[in-house]
Amino acid sequence: MLAVIFDMDGVLIDSNPTHARAWIEYLGGLGIPYEGIDTWMAGKRNDQIMRILLGHGATEQEVFKHGAAKEALYRELMAPMVEERLMPGLRGFLDSLNGLPIGLGSNAEPANVEFLLDNAGLRGRFGAVVDGHQVEHPKPSPDIYLRVAELLGVDAKESVIFEDSPSGIRAARAAGAKVVGVNRTGTLLEGTDLTIRDFSDLRLADWMQANGLATASGDRASVIWK
Repeated sequence: MLAVIFDMDGVLIDSNPTHARAWIEYLGGLGIPYEGIDTWMAGKRNDQIMRILLGHGATEQEVFKHGAAKEALYRELMAPMVEERLMPGLRGFLDSLNGLPIGLGSNAEPANVEFLLDNAGLRGRFGAVVDGHQVEHPKPSPDIYLRVAELLGVDAKESVIFEDSPSGIRAARAAGAKVVGVNRTGTLLEGTDLTIRDFSDLRLADWMQANGLATASGDRASVIWK
């Protein structure tokens, strides 16, 4: 049985610009250099980013305190624009999956996952949700995706995973899944079977059909596994 599994940031929601803004505002207030953070933060767990910024001498309490404060600022900034930042075509694509197992696996902080599921009304869409704090090893380890597949009752090798970051793509590949990259520029993401701009990208339906993963159903795709 096919499962469709999604990363969150940069896949379900175009959140990376807002994350970068939150980091810049928060770190600026602390006097910590932040140049280039928007290029290397993607796919990393919050505590991993904070340890890089604070240095390895930072205590667990410091990492948690500053990380939580930054994420609270992110949610404050994102709250008024959740709907407009959802990836184009996402709701229609979810509708097209016709009851197939759908999961979410993200390195994001649990509070951010809950924030999106509640504020975008997506909670009922996912049969399994796993964040980076629920497994021993976050991405690029495959642990998250293996756990999502387990909770969905499927083999990860029979899954299609949507990802946007190099570490997430490595995790999906290590889990044995097919990988569709999501990149707002449309530029090919290395290690993916296909890269799309968003879920309204016509290449997605074409790729699914060409790979025996979809049959046309009106102007949407009905996903199957062959």
